[in-house]
Amino acid sequence: MDDCQARHWFPYAKLATPLARQDRVVQCHVDTELGEEGFYYQLSSGGEGAIHLDAVLEYNRDPKHMRDMLLYKLTLLALERMENSGLGRREVIRRLRTSPAQLYRLLDATNYRKSVDQMLTLLAVLDCTVDLVVSSSCLR
Repeated sequence: MDDCQARHWFPYAKLATPLARQDRVVQCHVDTELGEEGFYYQLSSGGEGAIHLDAVLEYNRDPKHMRDMLLYKLTLLALERMENSGLGRREVIRRLRTSPAQLYRLLDATNYRKSVDQMLTLLAVLDCTVDLVVSSSCLR
């Protein structure tokens, strides 16, 4: 099953519209207002709402989504550190031994083709230490 056909669970308890005990989903379809990246639902009680795909992927801890969110957070941190580090872009490029184009790709929060290693290297150049925390729930 490819990524487009993967099945994920999303519990009623996570819906924005509170569900009564006998309430049921009576209608559900892809939501064009969400750029077809989510779905709309209507409940038998008349309640309705929309869920973005990111909420489903996050709830299911989808590995690709979690990696992308980590890259996004690391990028925001790098952008903040770039502003406050006192280092010019040329100096950062020199320390990274890379090109200006590569630095701009690393600082692009919408670029998910970069690696976590590259972001950690950039953050090290910016004198930022990143600690990885492993949840005890996965150590059982």
